[in-house]
Amino acid sequence: MLAPKRLLTALALTLIGSTTVQAADEVVVYSSRIDELIKPVFDAYTKKTGVQVKFITDKEAPLMQRIKAEGENATADLLLTVDAGNLWQAEQMGILQPFTSAVIDKNIPLQYRSSNHAWTGLSLRARTIAYSTDRVKPGDLTTYEALADKQWEGRLCLRTAKKVYNQSLTATLIETHGAAKTEEIVKGWVNNLSTDVFSDDIAVLEAINAGQCDVGIVNTYYYGRLHKQKPDLAVKLFWPNQGDRGVHVNLSGIGLTKHAPHPEAAKALVEWMTTPEAQQIFADVNQEFPANPAVPPSAEVATWGKFVADTLPVEVAGKRQAEAIRLMDRAGWN
Repeated sequence: MLAPKRLLTALALTLIGSTTVQAADEVVVYSSRIDELIKPVFDAYTKKTGVQVKFITDKEAPLMQRIKAEGENATADLLLTVDAGNLWQAEQMGILQPFTSAVIDKNIPLQYRSSNHAWTGLSLRARTIAYSTDRVKPGDLTTYEALADKQWEGRLCLRTAKKVYNQSLTATLIETHGAAKTEEIVKGWVNNLSTDVFSDDIAVLEAINAGQCDVGIVNTYYYGRLHKQKPDLAVKLFWPNQGDRGVHVNLSGIGLTKHAPHPEAAKALVEWMTTPEAQQIFADVNQEFPANPAVPPSAEVATWGKFVADTLPVEVAGKRQAEAIRLMDRAGWN
């Protein structure tokens, strides 16, 4: 009789364990975003639902490798990172599991989601042109492509090609123009550089402000951060390509890990993060644009003006990432 009792006890424990997983009171997120940018969102969710959100922050590459190494012994339920190129890479590594959601489909436009339902965008950032208000008139600017013209020789600043943001921009140019034309454009940019490439966008903006160059290409939220610190910043944003395809937009996004310990609780969190309540927090804290079009940007971001965005699916940035990296290398963008 002892063996059956042990068996029943084991079964009971198994059932209790299963119930605990399904009725999880916590979700674990691996995040490449700065703590202060995501904690307000997670705190709001905990206050609303009682579900604790634990997050571990690191660079995207180590986080993705950690998820892959953990395999079926996963700790993370969700991967939160920036740039569609990184999300696409995570999808190709097989560390995300697709799931469909009518809530997400309703809240987030198709172009900002994986076509395989492996991830969804949560907040948007435009990678646009920044210019000196002392030395450049808005009428001098038109498109990304035009920054390769002779007019901008010795006047352009760029961030390193090693950063995924520039790889994604180049990938969308390849999708639009083809490789040969894009290489010609990128070579023009390199020829027009006023100095060596910078390690980050803030440095590009500060170089423009200091007179080291007149124009650059940056993510909008970096401008927002620096402008908040320096209200007298002699730099403004320009929305290029308004007569054709529109401004290049990328995102931060989230995906469910393949072996998530708390999949249902994690899905519920992702769905909530696409709702107006959560999207408004993203907008106010991050100085980014909400991915949900029903939610307005923050008052400060709204002062930058409205723009037409490129309608290319952002996952193109991932699909053409390797090609973009090779092209940038050939063009001398290091």
